Amino acid sequence: MSQSIDIPRVDELLQEFATIQQTSSKRIALLGSRHVPITHQNLIEMMSYALVLEGNRLITSGATGTNFAAIRGALRADPTLLTVILPQSLERQPRESRDQLEQVMHLVENPSNDTLSLAEASALCNAEIVSRCQQLICFAFHDSQTLLNTCREAEEQRKIVTLFYFD
Repeated sequence: MSQSIDIPRVDELLQEFATIQQTSSKRIALLGSRHVPITHQNLIEMMSYALVLEGNRLITSGATGTNFAAIRGALRADPTLLTVILPQSLERQPRESRDQLEQVMHLVENPSNDTLSLAEASALCNAEIVSRCQQLICFAFHDSQTLLNTCREAEEQRKIVTLFYFD
């Protein structure tokens, strides 16, 4: 009876231990689904608030739902530690998001992606966010392909990935 077991390499384990033990601030990406119940949004807001209060830099996107809650919490804690990267231009964002995004100091727009579908632009945006972070926290459903692909890409880049499922 032989089974294949994926054993992490020593350098991967050392990197994970170093990140976990790091006491200085980290660059944490927080991404997730747009379709989030309000109770979950409140929890995500509290989490982002606490992460930023601890001195961590928070990176997210500008969508409704998870990202909206993350932005709200980070803005309350310390707006200077929040970076929002949009998949497209600000004008392409939903009206309810635009009002909040106008308060963000570090806002990165991607107007060159305006001709792409939102799914394509989001995938590119998520890749940019992952390239800037040390750790990814993601809230998704089991069928959230764009987000799940982002988590796989982050793991391939040896980022610490924490994935929460809504379903």
